[in-house]
Amino acid sequence: MKKVLTVLLILVIIIVGGVWYMLSGAGDFIRSQIEKQGSRYLETEVTVDAVDMAYSEGRLAISGTKIHNPQNFSEDTAFSLGTISLDLGGATSEPYVIQNVNVDAPDILYEMNAAGESNLLVLKDNIQSNLPSDSGKQPGTESDEPMPRVIVENVTVSNARLRLNFEAVDTTGIAIEQKAYEVTLPTFNAGAVGKPDGLPADQVGAAIMNAMLDNIIAQAKEEARSKLKEKAREKVEQEKDKLMNKAKDKLKGLFDKENG
Repeated sequence: MKKVLTVLLILVIIIVGGVWYMLSGAGDFIRSQIEKQGSRYLETEVTVDAVDMAYSEGRLAISGTKIHNPQNFSEDTAFSLGTISLDLGGATSEPYVIQNVNVDAPDILYEMNAAGESNLLVLKDNIQSNLPSDSGKQPGTESDEPMPRVIVENVTVSNARLRLNFEAVDTTGIAIEQKAYEVTLPTFNAGAVGKPDGLPADQVGAAIMNAMLDNIIAQAKEEARSKLKEKAREKVEQEKDKLMNKAKDKLKGLFDKENG
């Protein structure tokens, strides 16, 4: 019984609004559902390379997930999520428990467009606007059957590469030449999802991404402010040095005339 529940839980947690009774070709089915439902929630293209399942160990790995930039941004990829692994808890009744969701080595783009909007905030707003009500009913269906409820104890993001891009932003007043940077974020915990009573399974994937975005956006803004301040200070120092050198040259010229 526990093994059956484990299989069901793996499928329920990943398939946003999913159908979890299809065990034949489950990996491909889950992959297609992540792409379909992820694209709907985020309002941009989501692709997945592969889904590997280890039924007996209660583990699942998703590799090669890519989330494209939303409209009005560059053609770059907003998220390349590396490997996402799930470890199941031992719960055999609702709410079902996922002990840990770990996102390893994601590549994340924080980009601002000419209007001053950030791509990650747009993705977060898209999730918020598309989340269904907390009824367990799959949006866009006529079914009144409640979805199983799920808790994720912990969401961890490790070895994240954050790319900051302000190429489209007008920084004329600041006169900053370099507008693209890369930093490595420290491992961070995005917290629990669905506590204390669990979320309907069709909302869990979106809630996990929402929790990640909260943390990443905060860190990206801090890194952006730090980098821009640093470059602004460098520019001020450069201009100060130029003025000082001009002043020295002028004084030297005056004294040379006087000595002559």
